[in-house]
Amino acid sequence: MMGKKKIVVCGGNGFLGSRICKSAVARGWDVTSISRSGEPAWSSVSSSSDPPPWSTSVSWQKADLLKPATYKPMLKDADAVVHSMGILLEADYKRVLTGKESIWGGLSRAFSATKKGSQNPLERKEGEELKSQENDGQLTYELMNRDSAITLAQEASDQNVPSFVFISAAAGTPILPKRYITTKREAESTIASSFPKLRNIFIRPGFLYDSSRTFTLPIAFFGTAGSMVNSMVGGRLTWLAGAAVEKPLKADLVAEAVVEAIEDDSVKGVVGTSNIESLANKAWRRGML
Repeated sequence: MMGKKKIVVCGGNGFLGSRICKSAVARGWDVTSISRSGEPAWSSVSSSSDPPPWSTSVSWQKADLLKPATYKPMLKDADAVVHSMGILLEADYKRVLTGKESIWGGLSRAFSATKKGSQNPLERKEGEELKSQENDGQLTYELMNRDSAITLAQEASDQNVPSFVFISAAAGTPILPKRYITTKREAESTIASSFPKLRNIFIRPGFLYDSSRTFTLPIAFFGTAGSMVNSMVGGRLTWLAGAAVEKPLKADLVAEAVVEAIEDDSVKGVVGTSNIESLANKAWRRGML
């Protein structure tokens, strides 16, 4: 009988994060979710607006990932910490829709070739907040996808947490700025080299889909077709299309793989699509026993 684990999921009220919480609860683990809003707005992450039965087994905590002092106490005695939050787009579309920013201004902000993150997270003082170095305080890829993850790993290491999971990505896509994927790779590299005490696990899925988000289904269909074509030509389309030709994965499958990776002490480093599927299958077989 495996011992009961404690897992902390930062971004646990999100599309993938909530499913990671669900999978961990199914194993009888002690699960804490950290986000700025606490419990999810269930209609945004599932097919129902009602909380599912398993949600009562999660401690839905409010904290700010840019303010380590707000979440540091929650990492105590954790067996694993998961970073499952970031941004896909930098543009504040709400400002564009309300007329506070022009469409051109929004596009310029979204596809800028260079942006700043926070102060160097490895040199910050204890308890120091991460602050955007952009003049307008914009939440950039550098801040959210890279620096927040590095800081969380640093705090986890300081608390002697054995395992750290970073939800990364398989690749970028032609419709996103290159900085989306480079900041994730920079986070992986810095975490791996700076915190050797941690068993670091870098999950790299492609596009995630689920029937509760119907708009994801046609995207997944064409992504599956693209991945099959890419496979037939020996992966030669990857350099051009990136994640657009990576096999899409069901969000629940990735969540199961994350939890199985935490359970299996032999798993570390980069976990790509095929290994994600293998871990999920292993979790499924475990559940059948």
